Amino acid sequence: MRPVLFSDEIRSLEAEAVSAGAATMAELMRRAGEAVARAVSEMAPSGRVLLVCGGGNNGGDGWVAARALLERGREVLVLSVTDPDRLPEPARTACSDASAAGVPWRRIGSARELRDLAHGAALVVDAVLGIGLVGPVRDDTASVLVALAEVEPPVLAVDVPSGVDADTGALLGPVARADKTVTFTCLKPGLLLYPAATYAGEVEVADVGLAVPARRAHRVEVWDDADYATALPIPAPDAHKGDRGSVLVVAGSRLYAGAAVLAAAGAMRMGAGYVFAAVPSSIVPVLQSALPHVIAAGLSETPEGALSEEAAEHVARLARDVDAVVLGPGLTTHGSAVSAVRRVLPLLHGPLVLDADALNALGAEHFGALRTRTAPTVLTPHPGEIARLIGCTAAEVQRDRISAARAAAGERCACVLKGARTVVSCGERTVITLAGNPGMATAGMGDVLAGMAGTLLAQGLEPLDAAVLAAHLHARAGDLAAEELTFVCLTSKDLPSYLPAAVRELLAERGVRALG
Repeated sequence: MRPVLFSDEIRSLEAEAVSAGAATMAELMRRAGEAVARAVSEMAPSGRVLLVCGGGNNGGDGWVAARALLERGREVLVLSVTDPDRLPEPARTACSDASAAGVPWRRIGSARELRDLAHGAALVVDAVLGIGLVGPVRDDTASVLVALAEVEPPVLAVDVPSGVDADTGALLGPVARADKTVTFTCLKPGLLLYPAATYAGEVEVADVGLAVPARRAHRVEVWDDADYATALPIPAPDAHKGDRGSVLVVAGSRLYAGAAVLAAAGAMRMGAGYVFAAVPSSIVPVLQSALPHVIAAGLSETPEGALSEEAAEHVARLARDVDAVVLGPGLTTHGSAVSAVRRVLPLLHGPLVLDADALNALGAEHFGALRTRTAPTVLTPHPGEIARLIGCTAAEVQRDRISAARAAAGERCACVLKGARTVVSCGERTVITLAGNPGMATAGMGDVLAGMAGTLLAQGLEPLDAAVLAAHLHARAGDLAAEELTFVCLTSKDLPSYLPAAVRELLAERGVRALG
């Protein structure tokens, strides 16, 4: 697992290192600047390097890098956004040392000057703003960033691309698109979350000597293949279908029969021993035709083909005999379906996945009780659904996806905030999923995910592990499908067929043969 740190966590680590005598701020800046110089040498082994340095520690890193490059015989030029005597320590000393070593520099006179000086350079280094940016970029700096976005040579960003919020991935002004970002100590959320992730390019983490505690409150992390592989349930050689978990999918309506099919297919393909689909009676033939290996039960329905309120007791009886329930895909927000969801929820005492219209049926007023369930629970909302649950707008959710996922999660309740770079939060842990592609932005993808999560809960995984593994395998299946079908032509119906290839990757990571 790779830790992901917020800007205040980085500052705390720096303060602790200085307080303990492990390093000074100047020493940390020297290490950061030398890491930037190494990255410059790898990206552009020869040619002139233009370093654009701001008025804080990020700029100080740039000054250190300029001196290190000059000492290696490189042609460098620093363009300073501010007067050097206005720099804070230790950036001022870094600037002074670089100037004394012979680093040429000039104060930026205009955006046009920056563009002209960049012409013919092998590389431009963006060391204008770092992780401390919290408000809108000032107008004078914004013009520099606009010019940086227009330069011809490749751009290397220092710590984060200037103009992005390192904690949320929001854009706080113009941003120069980097071909590569060298970030220090750990990944930052803003390098992983959109829209800022679009501007980061390849991300390299440079060690500057700060020790990251293994256990941190409310930590954010990225899992590697080995982590996902460890979480994957492996059936025993003598396993029978009763050992593989049983899932009840409560889904669908006459209008959205496909949602029930997709959710059940996701559950089945994820490896459940039994999948039962409880659907409005009129669409039972649809389930039986599409998925003959799924056991379909008809529920009472309204004339419009939505679940009736009286179906709640039937669902509760069916739920007693399964290991997990998936509730919500395609139920609609018809009044009777909403009533059925609200009526059945207190009757469900085992592992539960809530998706789509089950979440819509709850609303903020019924949401608190759900977060405190003691049985394993996974929620799979998109931004609009989670916004209604936590009382904000979808735009606010997208501006800070980590905070939104945390707000909807509980100690035994994992929230899977769907979208580009899915965020999963449960208890004090949050995981950012890196797989996935734009082709997955189609109807029905979330239904498949809900079914997959249901199977993993039924097989005994804890809420976080089930949610994170389902999100990863779902996204990897989408990537593998897009490689063959293109992200333009990918549909949700395609996805379950590519899940075996995604699982095979994790089996190989574990050293397990696909045949068992």
